[in-house]
Amino acid sequence: MEKKVSEKLPYTVFIEGNIGSGKSTFLEHFSKFKNASLIPEPLEEWKNLNGINLLDLLYKDPQKWYMAFQSYVMLTQIKNHIGLNEKPIKLIERSIYSGQYCFLEQMHDNKILETGMYHVLQDWYNFIYEHHKIQCDLIVYLRTNPEIVYKRMKQRGRTEESKVTLQYLKDLHNHHENWLIHGKFNIPAPVLIIDANLDRESILKEYEEAEKMILGENFEQNRK
Repeated sequence: MEKKVSEKLPYTVFIEGNIGSGKSTFLEHFSKFKNASLIPEPLEEWKNLNGINLLDLLYKDPQKWYMAFQSYVMLTQIKNHIGLNEKPIKLIERSIYSGQYCFLEQMHDNKILETGMYHVLQDWYNFIYEHHKIQCDLIVYLRTNPEIVYKRMKQRGRTEESKVTLQYLKDLHNHHENWLIHGKFNIPAPVLIIDANLDRESILKEYEEAEKMILGENFEQNRK
């Protein structure tokens, strides 16, 4: 028997922030809410595409692999955005917007990505926006200092991240700021800024205090 899926688009929240800003901890906190679908970044897909670890190859040789990696990231992200959802709330780790406005722009600005490749990926993003409904009701920005996320990244010790530099994290931070704080690029929904420099206990308290806003308790009324 096929599952019934509501035609109504779910209240959708994008969780944005630098590497190591606590996005996984955020989703873990909200896993207690049964009416919310939690959609993490598909890291395992990026690490195993028919036996190929694209994420590892990206960090080892970004000039060679960024085009292929970002193309696959776009594919997996759009699947997350437009996939059917049975629950009224959808929390997604990162989005196709940060893929474009933060990661793609960072690679182009640092001349890691050739201009021709940059324009090809830009055209892909524009095509997606024109032909798919990218639902977004709220963006949660886990705002962090690059030095703190660099320390966290080293502590968790993911093999693929061993070559990530502090400068790379600073560049990504600046691009997140340009997008979500300074409005350099399109912001598709209101932004909730959370200080994610805090320790785990303190940040969980911040999440708890923001639960009603993040879960959109009155989102049906707000949409009218």
